[in-house]
Amino acid sequence: MHIVDINCDMGESFGPYKIGNDKEIMKYVTSANIACGFHAGDPSTMRRTVQMALAENVGIGAHPGFQDLVGFGRRTIDISPQEAYDLVVYQIGALHAFVQSEGGQLQHVKPHGALYNMAAKSERLAAAIAEAIYKVDPELILFGLAGSELVKAGKRLGLYCAEEVFSDRTYQKDGTLTPRTKPNSLIKDHQTAIDQVVRMVKEGKVTSVEGKDISITADTICIHGDGEHALSYAKLISNALNESGITLAKISSFIKKALS
Repeated sequence: MHIVDINCDMGESFGPYKIGNDKEIMKYVTSANIACGFHAGDPSTMRRTVQMALAENVGIGAHPGFQDLVGFGRRTIDISPQEAYDLVVYQIGALHAFVQSEGGQLQHVKPHGALYNMAAKSERLAAAIAEAIYKVDPELILFGLAGSELVKAGKRLGLYCAEEVFSDRTYQKDGTLTPRTKPNSLIKDHQTAIDQVVRMVKEGKVTSVEGKDISITADTICIHGDGEHALSYAKLISNALNESGITLAKISSFIKKALS
């Protein structure tokens, strides 16, 4: 039996600026990565998004990123491992307070944007982020790009790690995502995206932009909540996975059993 989690970046509105349709998308995902106020989000948005996730029994994760609202956390910033450690601890703490105050439990941590991509390749940065998560709560699940330095760092520390794949992004032959600066980084055809993600879950394979098949582990699938057709896409992916005989469940319900 194939089982997988679907996660989505949420809580990315800020003040009067609304991004995404979190309330509706929440019905089609199993885990939510909630912005913690650095790359997006604000205290009120964080509280409301936590409440929505709890209402739908969706797993809640902190989504720490660079302090870069204008660049939406997607611009590379040259920070030290110590600075990365500090900003991750800070942002986990902020979201944890809202989750606890609403009677919930924090499930996971997934770095955002440029921080995520940098940690996928940098052993030192990955180690700092993994240590930050471990020291806050060693029971938290670390989400990282499948096969990346971030996942390796988490496993070395003894964290539960969920290897993440992307339905709407193309891959390089080394297993990394094609940079967004490249014209072929996004998969815009829905059927192509569905075929790719079903294959990743069932066969553990993905075809790179160079045409090479690479092995990949799919514990959780990321869909983006800020796109123009995000809601319809969430429905489509969820239905397609179910029709392919793949069970959808929040990561905390199966990853620890699978790794114990």
